[in-house]
Amino acid sequence: MASIRGFVVAMIVGATQVEAQVGTDIGRAPTLTIERYPESWSYLADPDRRTGRWTEPFKYIPLSTDGSAYLTTGLEIRSRYEGYANPRWGEAPHDGYVWHRFMPYADFHVGKLRLFAQPIISGISGVRRTKRPVDTTGADMLQAFVEVETDVAEATSLRMSAGRKLISLGAGRFVDTRYGPNIPQAFDGFDVALMAPTRQVTALAVRPVDNRLDSFDDRTSTQKSLWGVYATQWLGDGRAKGFDVYYLGLRDRNAVYDQGTGKELVHTFGTRIFGDTGSSYWNIEAAVQNGTFAGHRRAAWGIGGEIGYRFAQAPLQPDLRLAADVISGDDDPDDPKLGTLNPLFPRGKYFVSQSPIGPRNLIQLRPSITIHPRKDVELSLSGSAYWRQSTGDGIYAISGALVRSGRGSDARFIGTQAEIAVAWQATPELNLAASVGVFDPGTFIRETGPAQLIKLVGVMANYRF
Repeated sequence: MASIRGFVVAMIVGATQVEAQVGTDIGRAPTLTIERYPESWSYLADPDRRTGRWTEPFKYIPLSTDGSAYLTTGLEIRSRYEGYANPRWGEAPHDGYVWHRFMPYADFHVGKLRLFAQPIISGISGVRRTKRPVDTTGADMLQAFVEVETDVAEATSLRMSAGRKLISLGAGRFVDTRYGPNIPQAFDGFDVALMAPTRQVTALAVRPVDNRLDSFDDRTSTQKSLWGVYATQWLGDGRAKGFDVYYLGLRDRNAVYDQGTGKELVHTFGTRIFGDTGSSYWNIEAAVQNGTFAGHRRAAWGIGGEIGYRFAQAPLQPDLRLAADVISGDDDPDDPKLGTLNPLFPRGKYFVSQSPIGPRNLIQLRPSITIHPRKDVELSLSGSAYWRQSTGDGIYAISGALVRSGRGSDARFIGTQAEIAVAWQATPELNLAASVGVFDPGTFIRETGPAQLIKLVGVMANYRF
C-alpha cells in the first residue's frame, strides 16, 4: 500500500508542478537520424524530386557528371540546460549546467565506397562539480569510418565498414548511441551487415571509445570489448512489424557491482518483437545472460517493453502508453554467483529524460500520455514507480555506477518519479524542448541514506539538418 500511495502522490505532484518527458518523433525532423549515416539523399540527383528547401544543396553535392560520386553534409548544434535540486536524494549538492555540442558531418560516396566523418566540438558551462567524460570531450572525432557495399544476390547486398561509429541495435536496451547526454557513445572496430528487403543480419566486433576531457585525446577502450550477431526479420511491407534475435558478448576487465569488483565475461541472448499498425504499437524484449564474474558464474535475465495506442481521430490526438521492465538483481552479495543483469551500453535517457537510476536490479512501471495541442507540438505526462527486483542488491545509475548499496535495507520500494515535458518542432531544423520532474524517495532510499525530494529541470534547443 505504501508504494501505491507514493505512486499516486508523485502523479499528483507531477500534474500540479508541471513535469515530464516527451518521447516520440517530434523530437527530431522525421527525415533525420541520430547516427546520420543511415540517411540517404541520393534521390536529390533527380531535379523533379527536389522541393526547393534551402538545405537540399547541402544534402546532395554532385562530384561527377554521371552521379556516381557525390557528397552529403549536415550539422547538429545543441545546447541543453539541466538543473538538479538534491541530486542523489541529497547526497550531493545542487547542480546546474549547460551542455553544448557542435557536430558537423561529411558523407562522401563514390560508387559502392563511402567515407563518413563527423567531428564533435563540445563544452559545459556553469558546472561546479568535477567534469565527467559525458559532459565534454573538447574537440575530437566522433565518427570516422570507411564502408564498402557489394551485391551478393538479387535484392541482397553485403555492407562492410571499419573505423569509429555510432551504433544502435533494436530498441537500444543493450547497445545504443547515448544520445541524450552531451557526448554520444561511439565504438571502434568493424561490422558486417547482410541486407535483404525483409531481413538483415549484422555481425560486429568493436571496443567502446573512452572519452576524455581534453581535445583529440579520446582513445579505444582497453577495458571493454563487445562482439555479437544481431538479426531482424520484418513481417509484411513497410518494416512496421517484425522480430529480432541476437547474441552479444562483453568482456570487462574491471566491472563494478554491489557484490564487488572483478573481471567479467557476459554472454547475452535475446529476442524482441515489435510492431506498429498506425494506431496500436508494441515493443517487447527479453534476454538472458550467463558468463563469469570475478572467476565465478553469473546468470541474469530481464524482460521489458511498451505497448501503446494512438487516438488519431480524437481531439489532441492522445497517445496512451504503458512501459514496464523487470530486470534481475543479485540475490546474495556474500554468494560468489552474480545475478545482476548487465545492460552493456544502453540508451542515455533510458526511462525518462532525467532519471537517477538505470536498468539493473529493477522493476519499473511507467504509464504516460502524450497529446498534440498543435501538429508540431507534443505535451507528455508520465509517472514511474520503481522497486528493487532483489532485496540483496543495490541500485545503479544508467552508467552502471552503484548509486546505493542494498546491504543496509530489506525494503524493495525505491520511489516514484513524475515528469512533464513539451517539445516544439519550430522548423524542420529547430527543435525546442523542456521538461520538469520530481523523484519522491521510497522506503529503500529512506533507510539507506539521505532521502530528499529530487527536482529536475531540462531545457534544450537542437538545430539539425
